[in-house]
Amino acid sequence: MQINFPAREFEGYIFDLDGTLIHSMPVHYVAWDAAMREAGMPGTLSEDLFYGLGGVPTVGVAARMGEHYGIQLDPVAVSQRKEVLYLERLAEVELIEPVVAFARRVAETHPVSIATGGTPDVALPSLQRVGLADLFQIVVTPHDVEPGRGKPAPDIFLEAARRMGVRPAACVVFEDAEPGMVGARAAGMAVVEVPSRPRR
Repeated sequence: MQINFPAREFEGYIFDLDGTLIHSMPVHYVAWDAAMREAGMPGTLSEDLFYGLGGVPTVGVAARMGEHYGIQLDPVAVSQRKEVLYLERLAEVELIEPVVAFARRVAETHPVSIATGGTPDVALPSLQRVGLADLFQIVVTPHDVEPGRGKPAPDIFLEAARRMGVRPAACVVFEDAEPGMVGARAAGMAVVEVPSRPRR
């Protein structure tokens, strides 16, 4: 995994969760595939579609997948089913060690936070499972911003900066997916890309 860690110091460090701090995207994919099949999706979930929606709030992902496949579905019900399926496989989630090591190092002297598109009932158990709950006291989810203002809107990153007490322009964001990178840049923050998609 090639990550260009920042050469200069920032005042605040914001991390996406899935695909950035934890290697969970393959587990999320399996859960989404199963949930969408149950909702009437023909065949197998497109990996391009799945990874292209990385960081988008869960209900929004369900809605977009339904539109893509032309399925009438209840985005809330499908997203809730997906979360159940994901939590059943939580033991398969592992740390992305280089990013976690960097986060632990900067957390000794600077504020750190998480800005995730996941819901609290999935993000918080994930952090507990991999032993990161104590490191990240600030966890911002789509529930903490106005409805419809999750990634790629900048709001979630601006809220993380506010809670850290750091100017947005003095923050750097670690992200694996395009919606999150778009949102971070819209917030006026520097971005470090963490490649999460499995190589073929």
